[in-house]
Amino acid sequence: MAKTLLAATLMATVAGTGIALAAGEINLYSSRHYDTDDALYSNFTEKTGITVNRIEDSGDTLIERMSSEGELSPADILLTVDVSRMHRADEAGLLQPLNVDAVTEKVPAELRDEEGHWAGVTTRSRIIFYNKDTVSEPPQTYEDLADPKYAGMVCTRSSSNVYMVGLMAAIIANKGEEAAKGWAEGVKNNLARDPEGGDTDQLRAILSGECDIAVSNHYYYARGYRKDVSGLTDGLDKLGYVFPNQDSTGTHVNISGIGIAANAPNAENARAFVEYLLTPEAQKMIADGNDEYPVVEGVAASEAVENMGEYKTDELLLSEFAPLGARATEIYNEVGYR
Repeated sequence: MAKTLLAATLMATVAGTGIALAAGEINLYSSRHYDTDDALYSNFTEKTGITVNRIEDSGDTLIERMSSEGELSPADILLTVDVSRMHRADEAGLLQPLNVDAVTEKVPAELRDEEGHWAGVTTRSRIIFYNKDTVSEPPQTYEDLADPKYAGMVCTRSSSNVYMVGLMAAIIANKGEEAAKGWAEGVKNNLARDPEGGDTDQLRAILSGECDIAVSNHYYYARGYRKDVSGLTDGLDKLGYVFPNQDSTGTHVNISGIGIAANAPNAENARAFVEYLLTPEAQKMIADGNDEYPVVEGVAASEAVENMGEYKTDELLLSEFAPLGARATEIYNEVGYR
Protein backbone atom coordinates (compact mmCIF):
# COMPACT_ATOMS: atom_id res chain seq x y z
CA MET A 1 0.00 0.00 0.00
CA ALA A 2 1.19 3.51 -0.74
CA LYS A 3 2.20 5.52 2.27
CA THR A 4 -0.10 8.39 3.10
CA LEU A 5 1.52 11.77 2.73
CA LEU A 6 0.75 13.59 5.98
CA ALA A 7 1.81 17.12 6.64
CA ALA A 8 2.62 16.17 10.23
CA THR A 9 5.22 13.62 9.12
CA LEU A 10 6.65 15.30 6.05
CA MET A 11 6.78 18.98 6.91
CA ALA A 12 9.50 20.51 9.00
CA THR A 13 9.43 24.26 9.44
CA VAL A 14 12.62 25.81 8.18
CA ALA A 15 12.93 29.46 9.15
CA GLY A 16 9.15 29.66 9.09
CA THR A 17 8.84 28.60 5.45
CA GLY A 18 6.99 25.34 6.03
CA ILE A 19 9.03 23.64 3.27
CA ALA A 20 9.49 19.89 3.58
CA LEU A 21 12.98 18.91 4.60
CA ALA A 22 14.05 15.36 5.43
CA ALA A 23 17.42 13.90 4.52
CA GLY A 24 16.13 10.35 4.48
CA GLU A 25 13.12 10.54 2.15
CA ILE A 26 11.67 11.62 -1.16
CA ASN A 27 8.12 12.71 -1.88
CA LEU A 28 7.06 11.00 -5.10
CA TYR A 29 4.09 12.33 -7.07
CA SER A 30 3.19 9.43 -9.34
CA SER A 31 0.43 8.60 -11.80
CA ARG A 32 1.71 5.05 -12.20
CA HIS A 33 -0.87 2.72 -10.68
CA TYR A 34 0.90 -0.62 -10.93
CA ASP A 35 1.12 -2.81 -7.84
CA THR A 36 4.44 -4.18 -9.03
CA ASP A 37 6.01 -0.74 -8.49
CA ASP A 38 5.76 -1.37 -4.73
CA ALA A 39 8.70 -3.77 -4.94
CA LEU A 40 10.63 -1.24 -7.01
CA TYR A 41 10.34 1.43 -4.33
CA SER A 42 11.00 -0.98 -1.47
CA ASN A 43 14.18 -2.09 -3.19
CA PHE A 44 15.31 1.53 -3.54
CA THR A 45 14.74 2.10 0.18
CA GLU A 46 16.61 -1.08 1.06
CA LYS A 47 19.61 -0.02 -1.01
CA THR A 48 19.74 3.64 -0.02
CA GLY A 49 17.88 4.03 3.27
CA ILE A 50 15.73 6.71 1.58
CA THR A 51 12.01 6.34 2.25
CA VAL A 52 9.62 6.82 -0.65
CA ASN A 53 6.46 8.72 0.32
CA ARG A 54 3.92 8.41 -2.47
CA ILE A 55 1.06 10.57 -3.64
CA GLU A 56 -0.80 8.84 -6.47
CA ASP A 57 -3.31 10.48 -8.78
CA SER A 58 -3.77 11.20 -12.47
CA GLY A 59 -0.90 13.01 -14.14
CA ASP A 60 -3.05 16.06 -14.83
CA THR A 61 -4.20 16.27 -11.21
CA LEU A 62 -0.64 15.98 -9.91
CA ILE A 63 0.58 18.73 -12.22
CA GLU A 64 -2.26 20.98 -11.06
CA ARG A 65 -1.44 20.15 -7.46
CA MET A 66 2.24 21.00 -7.85
CA SER A 67 1.30 24.25 -9.53
CA SER A 68 -1.11 25.26 -6.77
CA GLU A 69 1.36 24.29 -4.03
CA GLY A 70 3.99 26.55 -5.58
CA GLU A 71 7.25 27.06 -3.72
CA LEU A 72 5.90 25.24 -0.67
CA SER A 73 5.23 22.03 -2.58
CA PRO A 74 6.70 18.95 -0.87
CA ALA A 75 7.02 17.22 -4.26
CA ASP A 76 10.49 15.95 -5.13
CA ILE A 77 9.69 13.77 -8.13
CA LEU A 78 7.01 13.78 -10.83
CA LEU A 79 6.62 10.34 -12.39
CA THR A 80 3.90 10.10 -14.99
CA VAL A 81 2.99 8.66 -18.37
CA ASP A 82 2.93 10.55 -21.67
CA VAL A 83 5.51 13.00 -22.90
CA SER A 84 2.98 15.84 -23.34
CA ARG A 85 2.42 15.88 -19.58
CA MET A 86 6.14 16.12 -18.90
CA HIS A 87 6.34 18.99 -21.39
CA ARG A 88 3.37 20.74 -19.79
CA ALA A 89 4.89 20.44 -16.32
CA ASP A 90 8.17 21.83 -17.61
CA GLU A 91 6.47 24.71 -19.43
CA ALA A 92 4.71 25.58 -16.16
CA GLY A 93 8.08 25.90 -14.44
CA LEU A 94 7.51 22.84 -12.27
CA LEU A 95 10.72 21.00 -13.16
CA GLN A 96 14.44 21.64 -12.71
CA PRO A 97 17.42 20.20 -14.57
CA LEU A 98 17.90 16.53 -13.76
CA ASN A 99 21.71 16.79 -13.57
CA VAL A 100 22.07 13.01 -13.40
CA ASP A 101 24.90 11.58 -15.49
CA ALA A 102 23.03 8.29 -15.95
CA VAL A 103 20.34 10.12 -17.93
CA THR A 104 22.67 11.36 -20.64
CA GLU A 105 24.72 8.16 -20.56
CA LYS A 106 21.88 5.64 -20.68
CA VAL A 107 18.70 7.25 -22.04
CA PRO A 108 18.64 7.63 -25.85
CA ALA A 109 18.52 11.26 -26.98
CA GLU A 110 15.10 10.86 -28.61
CA LEU A 111 13.62 9.81 -25.25
CA ARG A 112 14.64 12.83 -23.20
CA ASP A 113 14.23 16.57 -23.06
CA GLU A 114 16.89 18.47 -24.97
CA GLU A 115 17.26 20.86 -22.01
CA GLY A 116 17.60 17.98 -19.55
CA HIS A 117 14.45 18.61 -17.50
CA TRP A 118 12.80 15.20 -18.00
CA ALA A 119 13.58 11.78 -19.37
CA GLY A 120 11.85 8.53 -20.20
CA VAL A 121 12.41 5.57 -17.87
CA THR A 122 10.36 3.14 -19.99
CA THR A 123 8.72 3.14 -23.40
CA ARG A 124 5.42 1.78 -24.65
CA SER A 125 4.55 1.20 -28.30
CA ARG A 126 1.11 1.99 -29.73
CA ILE A 127 0.25 -0.79 -32.17
CA ILE A 128 -2.61 -2.22 -34.21
CA PHE A 129 -4.48 -5.38 -33.19
CA TYR A 130 -6.98 -7.32 -35.28
CA ASN A 131 -9.17 -10.42 -35.32
CA LYS A 132 -7.27 -13.08 -37.24
CA ASP A 133 -10.53 -14.82 -38.18
CA THR A 134 -12.23 -11.81 -39.75
CA VAL A 135 -9.38 -9.61 -41.05
CA SER A 136 -7.30 -11.14 -43.83
CA GLU A 137 -5.47 -7.91 -44.76
CA PRO A 138 -4.86 -5.96 -41.54
CA PRO A 139 -3.74 -2.32 -41.61
CA GLN A 140 0.02 -2.04 -41.87
CA THR A 141 0.28 1.66 -41.04
CA TYR A 142 -1.51 4.21 -38.88
CA GLU A 143 -2.61 5.84 -42.12
CA ASP A 144 -4.34 2.61 -43.16
CA LEU A 145 -6.71 2.92 -40.20
CA ALA A 146 -8.39 5.75 -42.12
CA ASP A 147 -8.87 3.64 -45.29
CA PRO A 148 -12.61 3.36 -46.13
CA LYS A 149 -12.21 -0.40 -46.60
CA TYR A 150 -12.09 -0.66 -42.80
CA ALA A 151 -15.36 1.22 -42.30
CA GLY A 152 -17.28 0.02 -39.27
CA MET A 153 -14.38 -2.15 -38.09
CA VAL A 154 -12.22 0.01 -35.81
CA CYS A 155 -12.30 0.54 -32.04
CA THR A 156 -10.31 3.14 -30.11
CA ARG A 157 -10.50 4.75 -26.75
CA SER A 158 -11.51 8.39 -26.41
CA SER A 159 -9.55 10.96 -28.38
CA SER A 160 -8.96 12.82 -25.11
CA ASN A 161 -6.88 9.93 -23.78
CA VAL A 162 -3.18 10.76 -23.51
CA TYR A 163 -2.14 7.80 -25.66
CA MET A 164 -4.44 8.93 -28.47
CA VAL A 165 -3.25 12.52 -28.07
CA GLY A 166 0.38 11.39 -28.20
CA LEU A 167 -0.21 9.41 -31.38
CA MET A 168 -1.93 12.37 -33.04
CA ALA A 169 0.88 14.70 -31.95
CA ALA A 170 3.42 12.38 -33.57
CA ILE A 171 1.37 12.28 -36.79
CA ILE A 172 1.28 16.07 -36.83
CA ALA A 173 5.06 16.19 -36.38
CA ASN A 174 5.66 13.61 -39.12
CA LYS A 175 2.95 14.51 -41.65
CA GLY A 176 1.70 18.01 -40.91
CA GLU A 177 -1.60 19.31 -39.57
CA GLU A 178 -3.66 18.91 -42.72
CA ALA A 179 -2.72 15.25 -43.14
CA ALA A 180 -3.30 14.65 -39.43
CA LYS A 181 -6.77 16.15 -39.64
CA GLY A 182 -7.63 13.97 -42.64
CA TRP A 183 -6.39 10.93 -40.72
CA ALA A 184 -8.50 11.74 -37.67
CA GLU A 185 -11.61 12.21 -39.79
CA GLY A 186 -10.97 8.97 -41.67
CA VAL A 187 -10.51 6.92 -38.50
CA LYS A 188 -13.61 8.49 -36.96
CA ASN A 189 -15.59 7.45 -40.02
CA ASN A 190 -14.32 3.87 -39.67
CA LEU A 191 -15.29 3.43 -36.02
CA ALA A 192 -17.45 0.45 -35.13
CA ARG A 193 -18.76 2.26 -32.07
CA ASP A 194 -18.26 5.47 -30.13
CA PRO A 195 -14.88 5.51 -28.36
CA GLU A 196 -15.02 4.15 -24.83
CA GLY A 197 -13.03 2.28 -22.21
CA GLY A 198 -9.32 1.64 -21.82
CA ASP A 199 -6.88 -0.26 -23.99
CA THR A 200 -7.78 -3.64 -22.52
CA ASP A 201 -11.40 -2.90 -23.41
CA GLN A 202 -10.42 -2.35 -27.04
CA LEU A 203 -8.83 -5.81 -27.16
CA ARG A 204 -11.86 -7.34 -25.45
CA ALA A 205 -14.07 -5.64 -28.03
CA ILE A 206 -12.25 -7.49 -30.81
CA LEU A 207 -12.77 -10.81 -29.04
CA SER A 208 -16.46 -10.10 -28.39
CA GLY A 209 -17.06 -9.23 -32.07
CA GLU A 210 -17.85 -5.58 -31.37
CA CYS A 211 -15.08 -4.56 -33.75
CA ASP A 212 -12.37 -6.19 -35.85
CA ILE A 213 -9.45 -3.80 -35.44
CA ALA A 214 -8.22 -1.77 -32.49
CA VAL A 215 -5.34 0.40 -31.35
CA SER A 216 -3.68 -0.32 -28.02
CA ASN A 217 -0.39 -0.04 -26.20
CA HIS A 218 1.59 -3.24 -26.54
CA TYR A 219 1.75 -4.15 -22.85
CA TYR A 220 -2.00 -4.61 -22.43
CA TYR A 221 -1.69 -7.56 -24.77
CA ALA A 222 1.51 -8.87 -23.19
CA ARG A 223 -0.06 -8.63 -19.74
CA GLY A 224 -2.72 -11.09 -20.85
CA TYR A 225 0.02 -13.69 -21.32
CA ARG A 226 1.78 -12.93 -18.06
CA LYS A 227 -1.34 -13.20 -15.92
CA ASP A 228 -5.03 -13.99 -16.21
CA VAL A 229 -6.91 -10.94 -17.52
CA SER A 230 -10.66 -11.44 -17.59
CA GLY A 231 -12.15 -11.38 -21.07
CA LEU A 232 -8.72 -11.27 -22.71
CA THR A 233 -6.36 -14.09 -21.77
CA ASP A 234 -8.57 -16.93 -22.98
CA GLY A 235 -8.89 -15.36 -26.44
CA LEU A 236 -5.38 -14.07 -27.04
CA ASP A 237 -4.67 -16.62 -29.77
CA LYS A 238 -7.42 -15.00 -31.86
CA LEU A 239 -5.62 -11.65 -31.86
CA GLY A 240 -3.07 -10.67 -34.45
CA TYR A 241 -0.94 -7.54 -34.16
CA VAL A 242 1.01 -5.20 -36.39
CA PHE A 243 3.84 -2.86 -35.48
CA PRO A 244 2.80 -0.04 -37.82
CA ASN A 245 4.84 1.92 -40.36
CA GLN A 246 7.80 -0.44 -40.56
CA ASP A 247 8.53 0.73 -44.10
CA SER A 248 8.29 4.42 -43.28
CA THR A 249 8.45 6.36 -40.01
CA GLY A 250 8.40 3.39 -37.66
CA THR A 251 6.07 2.60 -34.77
CA HIS A 252 5.03 5.39 -32.42
CA VAL A 253 6.38 5.14 -28.88
CA ASN A 254 5.62 7.13 -25.74
CA ILE A 255 7.15 7.05 -22.28
CA SER A 256 6.78 6.80 -18.59
CA GLY A 257 8.71 9.95 -17.76
CA ILE A 258 10.41 11.40 -14.72
CA GLY A 259 11.34 14.91 -13.63
CA ILE A 260 12.65 16.53 -10.47
CA ALA A 261 10.36 19.19 -9.02
CA ALA A 262 11.59 22.75 -9.32
CA ASN A 263 11.23 23.30 -5.58
CA ALA A 264 12.21 19.79 -4.49
CA PRO A 265 13.13 19.89 -0.79
CA ASN A 266 15.08 16.64 -1.15
CA ALA A 267 16.67 17.21 -4.55
CA GLU A 268 19.78 15.10 -4.02
CA ASN A 269 17.70 12.16 -2.83
CA ALA A 270 15.53 12.69 -5.90
CA ARG A 271 18.61 12.46 -8.11
CA ALA A 272 19.57 9.23 -6.39
CA PHE A 273 16.11 7.91 -7.24
CA VAL A 274 16.43 8.87 -10.92
CA GLU A 275 19.82 7.19 -11.07
CA TYR A 276 18.38 4.08 -9.41
CA LEU A 277 15.55 3.79 -11.94
CA LEU A 278 18.15 3.62 -14.70
CA THR A 279 20.11 0.74 -13.16
CA PRO A 280 19.77 -2.63 -14.92
CA GLU A 281 18.16 -4.09 -11.80
CA ALA A 282 15.41 -1.47 -11.60
CA GLN A 283 14.86 -1.46 -15.36
CA LYS A 284 14.36 -5.23 -15.30
CA MET A 285 11.91 -4.95 -12.40
CA ILE A 286 9.83 -2.44 -14.34
CA ALA A 287 10.02 -4.49 -17.53
CA ASP A 288 8.91 -7.70 -15.86
CA GLY A 289 6.35 -6.00 -13.65
CA ASN A 290 4.37 -4.15 -16.31
CA ASP A 291 5.70 -5.39 -19.67
CA GLU A 292 7.02 -1.98 -20.67
CA TYR A 293 10.21 -1.66 -22.71
CA PRO A 294 13.36 -0.71 -20.77
CA VAL A 295 15.18 2.39 -22.00
CA VAL A 296 18.61 1.15 -20.95
CA GLU A 297 20.47 -0.81 -23.60
CA GLY A 298 21.16 -4.42 -22.75
CA VAL A 299 18.21 -4.88 -20.40
CA ALA A 300 15.78 -7.46 -21.75
CA ALA A 301 12.04 -6.90 -21.97
CA SER A 302 9.71 -9.36 -20.27
CA GLU A 303 9.32 -12.78 -21.83
CA ALA A 304 5.84 -11.92 -23.14
CA VAL A 305 7.13 -8.75 -24.79
CA GLU A 306 10.22 -10.45 -26.19
CA ASN A 307 7.92 -12.98 -27.83
CA MET A 308 6.14 -10.17 -29.68
CA GLY A 309 9.29 -9.64 -31.74
CA GLU A 310 11.52 -6.75 -32.72
CA TYR A 311 10.39 -3.69 -34.65
CA LYS A 312 11.54 -0.31 -35.90
CA THR A 313 10.52 2.59 -33.68
CA ASP A 314 9.78 6.12 -34.79
CA GLU A 315 13.02 8.02 -34.18
CA LEU A 316 11.20 11.33 -33.95
CA LEU A 317 12.48 13.17 -30.89
CA LEU A 318 9.85 13.11 -28.18
CA SER A 319 10.67 16.75 -27.55
CA GLU A 320 9.54 17.48 -31.13
CA PHE A 321 5.97 16.27 -30.66
CA ALA A 322 5.63 16.88 -26.91
CA PRO A 323 4.49 20.51 -27.47
CA LEU A 324 1.82 19.43 -29.98
CA GLY A 325 -0.59 17.82 -27.52
CA ALA A 326 -2.92 20.81 -27.37
CA ARG A 327 -3.09 21.07 -31.15
CA ALA A 328 -3.71 17.34 -31.39
CA THR A 329 -6.73 17.69 -29.12
CA GLU A 330 -8.01 20.63 -31.16
CA ILE A 331 -7.85 18.60 -34.38
CA TYR A 332 -9.75 15.70 -32.84
CA ASN A 333 -12.40 18.17 -31.69
CA GLU A 334 -12.57 19.85 -35.11
CA VAL A 335 -13.54 16.58 -36.81
CA GLY A 336 -15.92 15.51 -34.04
CA TYR A 337 -13.79 12.61 -32.81
CA ARG A 338 -15.12 11.92 -29.34
